[in-house]
Amino acid sequence: MIHENAAGGQSASHEAPPREATGSRGDDAYERIRRDVLSCRFMPGSTLTESQLMTDYGIGKSSCRIALVRLVHEGFVRAMPRQGYRVSPITLRDVEEVFSLRVQLEPLAARLACGRVDVALLRRLEAACRVRYPERALSDQIDVFLDANREFHLAIAQASGNERLHRTLANLIDEMSRFVALGFGVQGTKPEIKHDHNAMIDAFEAGDGRRAETIARRHIETFRDMTMEKVYASLSSAGASLPVFTVAELRR
Repeated sequence: MIHENAAGGQSASHEAPPREATGSRGDDAYERIRRDVLSCRFMPGSTLTESQLMTDYGIGKSSCRIALVRLVHEGFVRAMPRQGYRVSPITLRDVEEVFSLRVQLEPLAARLACGRVDVALLRRLEAACRVRYPERALSDQIDVFLDANREFHLAIAQASGNERLHRTLANLIDEMSRFVALGFGVQGTKPEIKHDHNAMIDAFEAGDGRRAETIARRHIETFRDMTMEKVYASLSSAGASLPVFTVAELRR
């Protein structure tokens, strides 16, 4: 827009972008950076700066800060005074805590979902977990698996009819994604789910909530042990290149 200035000339106005546009760009930046944090493209313990992110993602300062504030709130990134930001580290205790909650909540979700879940949808999602993409990098293969696996488990949680249960499991599965990306990605192998998904689907199809609950518990316990082993190996082998910071160190 053009405005006349005091001398009778014209000058271009510099109106601020609409709030909706700024918020939309911030949401987009948040989604992109968050995905790279969850997939461990930004390794745990690594340092991030606003200038680096603005350059890498082609975003402005406002969008960058919106994204970082949300990631800090979720606990995936820590603000470091005068140093920028640090991707939250991963410890074996983190893995144990997340899975200890999943092993309690997912069997409950399976029992509640029995008779309500879309079995045909579960079969499609289970098949997607097994699709192999040999032409893709391992990190991309793991991303595809994690996306399909997340949708499988959240379809069950959604069918439970308990929105808080669904929301809590969504957060836990996102945290778990980082553990899987770190453990399996660094060790150079793709997660395998064996036959638990199909067994759970069969239980749903038979209307056997107790069996679905039992299989869900076994599945989470098995995957927890696999993930713990891989994360431990990754943390042990990476050494100084993958530091594990204590809370005290992060607060300095």
